[in-house]
Amino acid sequence: MQLFPQSVSENKLLWSPSNCESTLLKKFMAHQNYQTYEDFYDFSITQLDEFWSHIWDFCQVIGTKGEVPYIDNKQDVKGAIFFPKAKLNYAENLLKRRDDKPALISYSEHGHTQTISFAELYSLTAKLAAELTALGVKPGDRIAGYLPNIPETIIAMLATASIGAIWSSCSPDFGTQGVIDRFGQIAPKILLTSDGYFYNGKTFNSLEKIPEICAAIPSIETVIAIPFTKEIEINSAYLNFDTIKKKRIETEIIFQKLPFNHPLFIMYSSGTTGVPKCIVHGAGGTLLQHLKEHQLHCDLNPDDRLFYFTTCGWMMWNWLASGLASGATLILFDGNPVFPSPERLFKIAQETQLTHFGTSAKYLDNLSKLESKPNKIYTLEKLKMILSTGSPLLPETFDYVYASIKSDVCLASISGGTDIVSCFALGNPLRPVWRGELQGRGLGMKVEVYNEEGQSVREEKGELVCTAPFPSRPLGFWNDPDGQKYHNAYYAVYNNVWHHGDFVELTPHDGLIIYGRSDSVLNPGGVRIGTAEIYRQVEKIPEVLESLAVGQNWKGDVRVILFVKLKVDEKLTETLIATIKAQIKANTTPRHVPAKIIQVTDIPRTKNGKIVEIAVRKTIHNEPIKNIESLANPESLKEYQDILELQN
Repeated sequence: MQLFPQSVSENKLLWSPSNCESTLLKKFMAHQNYQTYEDFYDFSITQLDEFWSHIWDFCQVIGTKGEVPYIDNKQDVKGAIFFPKAKLNYAENLLKRRDDKPALISYSEHGHTQTISFAELYSLTAKLAAELTALGVKPGDRIAGYLPNIPETIIAMLATASIGAIWSSCSPDFGTQGVIDRFGQIAPKILLTSDGYFYNGKTFNSLEKIPEICAAIPSIETVIAIPFTKEIEINSAYLNFDTIKKKRIETEIIFQKLPFNHPLFIMYSSGTTGVPKCIVHGAGGTLLQHLKEHQLHCDLNPDDRLFYFTTCGWMMWNWLASGLASGATLILFDGNPVFPSPERLFKIAQETQLTHFGTSAKYLDNLSKLESKPNKIYTLEKLKMILSTGSPLLPETFDYVYASIKSDVCLASISGGTDIVSCFALGNPLRPVWRGELQGRGLGMKVEVYNEEGQSVREEKGELVCTAPFPSRPLGFWNDPDGQKYHNAYYAVYNNVWHHGDFVELTPHDGLIIYGRSDSVLNPGGVRIGTAEIYRQVEKIPEVLESLAVGQNWKGDVRVILFVKLKVDEKLTETLIATIKAQIKANTTPRHVPAKIIQVTDIPRTKNGKIVEIAVRKTIHNEPIKNIESLANPESLKEYQDILELQN
């Protein structure tokens, strides 16, 4: 029986930094007279008011900081208030650069669509802001975007924020009910949509869904339609974005100076267990966190070019947009990233001379399975950082990136979430990359790992928690007047501690390993097992494309069930089952070995690409799934219903 052992040792050093003195992080540390990152990190989590004040100054935030102290109630993780006297405008900080250099370079499946300079971005935002104001939009009103990842979406968000209105978006591949489930809760005044979008070589009509959406959300007073595909006629009942550009002559934006915690974004939980939670994020906290992450953890400079493969329904779109505040050029792409070839995004990276390439772990895993070798086609000479998030990046995929994409790049596996519109763990231009590890905890984020007794531990698996306040905590949930839903989501498990719901480990290098979500942790015989521990073994096997593991209640205990999606024309034979089990047992423990392995044709996932263990677990237990609209491929769940093999 052939096994597939680990290709290199667990603690292999894959990349070491050079030119550290030129990085923004090193310069920032020097300003505060710190030599080592470890000492500086300790300062950032113990002297919170000083640290965040220095971030404001170093990143040249436009606004007034207010008076000392910069944090009220800083011992209260949930209730601390950052910069209580500050005034600023998020959009003003993203639009402070106004020269003729490219601000946005946009691609669709058809290729390059447009380039917009910083000066043009300001001008177009001024026009749309004037139109929104004429339509009666005021601070606190909600503006909803049902849009692809195109320049007009960035412009609409900036125009919204300039007024002090609240922006919320989801991608156009959401079905009608998925849109209503989200926007219906926040009662938007204006809805922006495109005529359609492209995916996998096909054109899809967005406008045909708008009448049903508007009928279900009576708060929508005006629909603004953007001619993106140019193939679908825009009804005269809708305002045409091109008409707005032509008729508006305004050239200046009147930025509303608002409190630090004025609402900026409403974002949504994945919604796989019920109607999505509406998470409200503030302007100041979002801006400061993203400036810190971009400039210090990513070393993002004004001459850099930042890309993230994302839709407008994922927080990484908001994170990408904030790159404008550092003066960087944003590269936008909308469509299927592997159409017409797996190397499509790297072709864009080469053409645009990308410096920062962001994507999902699953995208990189899939490239590895396809044995794609972008470095045989493209030099990617400007690329200095590859960012990955969405799910744990397998150690073998670390190997793949350095062998097949670029050998001298900082591979930054990052982790946070929609909940904080930012990251708890990030890359670091001053630290090495170790195989399978996130480089370290973010500055200003007092991240710890709690065991089952609620004790802080290292080199032991446990719950990711944050034991000090940070500025990008949500302001709360929409329609949660007493704050109980918000409290239950993050603060109910531990007193005065943010409980994030990730199952993780702090390594000897002070890095992090993430084993999956706590709510998908398997518990056979009372032993906690992260699903990522199983996936990393199974997906080493050449025949397996993807896998999904859940716990099935069985005879008073839990047994592990593994579903596998195999390569085309492969069959799950007894020999392959034995190989999979032997691979898992040899590299983990007997508890990890699944009781049943079942072949499926598809793995259900959210529209952001995350596999959904909870939905599958509910399905095999014949429990209802409350929000099927959150899935990209809900039809795949039919395959998991009434499986005879799970009855014995």
